[in-house]
Amino acid sequence: MINAAEAAGVKRFILDDFGWGGNPKSLPEFAAIHAQRRAGWDHAKAKAERNPNFTYTGISIGNPIDWALKRFPAMGFDIRHCSAVIYDSGTERFTGTTLEGIGQSVVGVLQHPDETANRFVKAQSIITCQNELLEAFQSVTGKQWEAQRASTQTLMGNGKRKFQEGASGWILDLVVAQLFDEGQSRCLLARSREESDADLLGIAEESPEQVAAKALA
Repeated sequence: MINAAEAAGVKRFILDDFGWGGNPKSLPEFAAIHAQRRAGWDHAKAKAERNPNFTYTGISIGNPIDWALKRFPAMGFDIRHCSAVIYDSGTERFTGTTLEGIGQSVVGVLQHPDETANRFVKAQSIITCQNELLEAFQSVTGKQWEAQRASTQTLMGNGKRKFQEGASGWILDLVVAQLFDEGQSRCLLARSREESDADLLGIAEESPEQVAAKALA
């Protein structure tokens, strides 16, 4: 696709990734997946270095938070049954970008071609944690949610075992364990909004209550 874009005279190619970018704290089990993605990034970079009329941008979004909360109860929130599984202390912070924010990130790249050329930008709607999200869900629904506690280390161990055995389900286990692995900041693209590209891209800052409402919609 990159070759075709260059041949067609595309001036800005947006990488089909929308993930965590080159996350140095990602678990080793994801190495093969990241290697495949990085091959595409490196190919785009090489094209841009050889052809000044071709540029690229990668957009790191962190967790697609409203979509993920709605679709994956394994993320700790069972919206249908108003229940939650809180991992460790529930305070591990991570980056989330809503579907609206993801769309705006693409618009922002095209509106700021010079500032976003040939690099990864960091999108961000919110930095939050499970405890904040639980409070938000309870506030938006007006209900007390049933909450249980679980360990990221147990979940991580299960995921690693499945990976070694070639069993299904390891990706979701390790994605969630990595997201909430306490004290590791594995899934924090930037430590503040100021360190991200959210303002440059025009992405609105959203509250836990706004995110919860979108997940419930």
